[in-house]
Amino acid sequence: MPTIESVSVCIARVPLANPVTFSTRQVKAREYCLVRVRSTDGQEGLGYCYAVNSAGRLLSVAVTDLLAPRLIGQESLRVEGLWNELYQEALLLGRAGGVMRALSAIDTALWDLNARSAGVPLYQYLGATVKDRVPAYASGGYYQPGKTPDKLAAEMAQHVKEGFRAVKMKVGLESVAGERKRIAAVREAIGDDVRLMLDANNAWRDLPTALEYMRAFEPYHPFWIEEPFSPDDIDNHVRLARATPVTVATGEVEAGRWRFKDLIASGATTILQTDATVCGGITEWRRIAATADSHGITVAPHAWHDVHIHLAASAPNATYVEWMPDDHIVNFRRLIDRQLQAEDGNLLVPTEPGLAFRFSDDAIAEYGVVYPGERDRWQVVR
Repeated sequence: MPTIESVSVCIARVPLANPVTFSTRQVKAREYCLVRVRSTDGQEGLGYCYAVNSAGRLLSVAVTDLLAPRLIGQESLRVEGLWNELYQEALLLGRAGGVMRALSAIDTALWDLNARSAGVPLYQYLGATVKDRVPAYASGGYYQPGKTPDKLAAEMAQHVKEGFRAVKMKVGLESVAGERKRIAAVREAIGDDVRLMLDANNAWRDLPTALEYMRAFEPYHPFWIEEPFSPDDIDNHVRLARATPVTVATGEVEAGRWRFKDLIASGATTILQTDATVCGGITEWRRIAATADSHGITVAPHAWHDVHIHLAASAPNATYVEWMPDDHIVNFRRLIDRQLQAEDGNLLVPTEPGLAFRFSDDAIAEYGVVYPGERDRWQVVR
């Protein structure tokens, strides 16, 4: 049986030509941690995670110094065992955050390697629940200079014209009155039959403030309110879920099945936005989704449609994949050689083995970071 021969990591920094703003922060560039796991028979699996604006170096070191050395010489099919060993190795340094993101990228690469070795798309290797497509919602509506409510409404209406029956926009940066105008314009533009998701990006610090906004939003029938509070403020998620008819969705920055167990048990949410590039990889994502399913809770994974399409296509309780229509704001698409296709509000699952894409050599040459003291963009552990 082939064994793991090497693990490589590269940090790619992709600037945004036009920075965008959330309720709590601005994004001027995105850094990504790219991982390749190579087996002794020459097969290679890919994984990645998001390193935010400038934190890629932290993730790269977590891969090279902490996690990758444990993999060399191991059988790639022993995914569950390897996950447990890597988690134990990381236990004292990061059960969440950067170390868990690095573990997530490695774990995803292992699954990709095994699916490519089997010659089947990853969603089929995991156990497909669909034939050729999964439902998606079009995600955007960021704050940018000069984007009036009418321009925002036109953006959301364009997604509907393209066939999407669900769209998402940002909220929480402006006053209650300002946000009401934005949502009213969007609802009028998309009609009553399209689901409208709202993403607050941790905008509110207390329940009275959140309720002031939600009372203004409720007449426009949003499908969910996403990340209303800090992810650590579970109590207020619970209180808000009880106080508004709008579904509270959260979980995109949570790591480990135990944290998700607390979210479910407390009633903080009925839609989990578990992110495989954050929570511990595909291995942990599947555990979390299965636990949620046993409680009658659905999963709508956060962002990164290139990996989440496979997970949504293999999980019976997955509802939507978040679709980023262009490569400007969430620009990971610039780093890979194959793009997913959307059709009538669905994403078409790829038919090529594994994740069905490769990292683009030209993109790595343009965006790959070479740190002081290093000569290559790729750091290799053998």
